Amino acid sequence: MTVLTRPKTAFAAGPVLVVAGLAGLALLLTSGRYAGGFDELYFLVAGRDHLSWGYFDQPPLVPALAAAMDAVAPGSLVALRLPVTLAAAGGVVVTALIARELGGGRGAQVMAAACYATSGIVIVSHWLATYALDPFLWTVLTWLLVRWTRTRRDGLLVWAGVVTAVSLETKFLIPALWAAVLLAALWLGPRELLSRPKLWLGAAIAAAVTVPTLLWQATHGWPYTHMGDVVAAEFPGYGGWVRDALLSAGVGVGVLALGYGMWRLLRSPELRPYRYLGVAVLLVGVAVLATQGRAYYVMGLYAVPFAAAATELTRRNLVGWWKAVAWPAFALSAVVTLVALPVWPASARTSYGPFTLGSTFAQGELPQQELAKAIGQAYAALPPETRARTVVYAEIYPFAAVTEFYGGQRVYSGHRGYWYFGPPPESADAVLFAGFDPGSLRPYFAHETQVAEGLLWVFDGRTAPWARIWPDLRRE
Repeated sequence: MTVLTRPKTAFAAGPVLVVAGLAGLALLLTSGRYAGGFDELYFLVAGRDHLSWGYFDQPPLVPALAAAMDAVAPGSLVALRLPVTLAAAGGVVVTALIARELGGGRGAQVMAAACYATSGIVIVSHWLATYALDPFLWTVLTWLLVRWTRTRRDGLLVWAGVVTAVSLETKFLIPALWAAVLLAALWLGPRELLSRPKLWLGAAIAAAVTVPTLLWQATHGWPYTHMGDVVAAEFPGYGGWVRDALLSAGVGVGVLALGYGMWRLLRSPELRPYRYLGVAVLLVGVAVLATQGRAYYVMGLYAVPFAAAATELTRRNLVGWWKAVAWPAFALSAVVTLVALPVWPASARTSYGPFTLGSTFAQGELPQQELAKAIGQAYAALPPETRARTVVYAEIYPFAAVTEFYGGQRVYSGHRGYWYFGPPPESADAVLFAGFDPGSLRPYFAHETQVAEGLLWVFDGRTAPWARIWPDLRRE
């Protein structure tokens, strides 16, 4: 059994926690400045009103977190986003810990932390979403693997299984990381990783925790397997993927650190025991690219190259001449990160298909709120006897989630996860349709009235029961 004897350096707690605190503070102070994102409001509605062991497009953890935060502080976007704010700050600290495990001293740890803090991971952590929480879990897992590689303490592999279990309740992507890690370890070593009983104990823990979610998927026809086609249709091509993957590492410093860190992971004699992790990063990146997954799927892999880059720069005495450039560059990257946080309205008018919402930004409203208001006003304007038997139906889940959050009324939709929330009651024989193409409902109603051009229609005189209509309205 090989145990590395590299002496551990002290954890640079003070400066690392300052970097983490600044990243968390930036997110905390800006998290209430922009209206709820479509996805996070969908997660909130899913967890608050339809809590389940699974959903069409994700496992249950993020919806459950959204419901819990909304129960603590109803309607507060700051509270809703607090879990990912903490995860972003935590990822900064764990990245510094990886640098420490690689032999990096105080400067290397702070530099690695700064790379993470100025990366796209922090930018996407503005929203409560699976893609904001999962990178933190991957970062923790890679830290456990780096630490195990150095110490051979097998208890770390059990904790790796626990982290994997939590990640599997967030997204179903982490098996790809494990497959790449085990293949790379089998090829380059440490091969004994695969023979550790506690590795498989951790795997058993992860599998056991995931059983309820898998049962939900199985009993609903494995809907998550369709997400690959959905993503590929939304983001065709490869050129944009590579660009976005690099930019998500951080403009300037992050991209350079990612490239240099990968090179040193694969070539440095001092980092040879961790070479398998560098190969695993490449394998996962190639797999995600080949399957046309989204570029942000690989963000959880950046911490190890960041830490390797910072450690090698200090070990090779390159920081001495680089300091004059490095810290101003980090300051510039920090400014870019702050500017990139989605807290500034992009334009004065927002278009939804053929329908354009006029700006009321000066009055504190944003497009999401305007959309919900337009739908709410159209619903309130219906005659009372018509309104009593009318439900709101949204063509796409973003419209449904926004209207439920800002309008406070139940909305139905056949789009993605909303279809699984069920059809309207049979007592509803009229529909206020919000969307671009009302053709999906037209065959089932006797009367149609356009309320707002290109956006809202009222359908009346339902001609078939909802139990017959609902299967035909399912859209992915």
